[in-house]
Amino acid sequence: MKNRTIGIRQRQSMTGWAFLTPAVILLVVMNFVPIFQALLMSFQSGRGAQMKWSGIGNYLRMFKDSVFLQSMKNTGLYMVVTVPLMIIIGILLAVLLNDPQLKLKGVYRTCIFLPAAVSLVASAVIFRSLFATDGFVNMVLVRLGILKRGYNFLGHPASAKIVLMIMRVWRWVGYQMLFFLSALQNIDPGVYEAAKIDGATSVQSFFRITLPLLKPMILYTLIMCINSAIQVYDESVNLTGGGPGNSTLAMAHHIYNTSFVNVPNFGYSCAMSMLILVVVGVLTFIQMKAGDTRE
Repeated sequence: MKNRTIGIRQRQSMTGWAFLTPAVILLVVMNFVPIFQALLMSFQSGRGAQMKWSGIGNYLRMFKDSVFLQSMKNTGLYMVVTVPLMIIIGILLAVLLNDPQLKLKGVYRTCIFLPAAVSLVASAVIFRSLFATDGFVNMVLVRLGILKRGYNFLGHPASAKIVLMIMRVWRWVGYQMLFFLSALQNIDPGVYEAAKIDGATSVQSFFRITLPLLKPMILYTLIMCINSAIQVYDESVNLTGGGPGNSTLAMAHHIYNTSFVNVPNFGYSCAMSMLILVVVGVLTFIQMKAGDTRE
């Protein structure tokens, strides 16, 4: 009987591996092999068949490249500003839309999530039109008397960065809201009823019940948002083109320019990509350790 049980378990295990094997092979071929090839290429310089081993030269060059250092600062700013905003606004919207007495919840949820379904190119076109010198935003500000004439938002470094960050928050906050909404719907309503009987206010319930129970989801969305912010590309390319004067250039955008727009330097591009990989890995590890409550 025992041998028969072992045989059944072995067959079940083999069946599971049979289903997993194609996905594992694709994952290795499409992800890990290119990463390994990029790692090797990051220690080389030159082009095509003339690629030669250069050691850590490409890595040392990064810290002397003023454009790359500028792109690092820009990307860091996008991460520090947009990640907290997306999480905080996402939680607040999820709490508001989780109210059982709220009518037309489905309509509100769809409207808030809709920007995430819009392509990044279309989103960039929308924001370029809104913040153009003769666009809707300038028209409102002029009519309100705040500005005397249209302001070139995308033509000045500070305002261009602000517009780019507004676009990121507008596009992704609804996506984060869905995660928090799903987590809220798994919380037993009886917990809130018990707290209300004990005299807890809505604010107290939010900080002492909702936020602690949302901690695993907050950690998950935090990791996703930070990884996404470090790899900002489409907004930089389609909205501002990295300008004016590289003031909005993101790291991923600079890597693309180094590979395909300027004189191709794939070894240097791979070195910058490896740096992003390491930064993402380290930040993810720190966040997972900080959010691990197991003893």
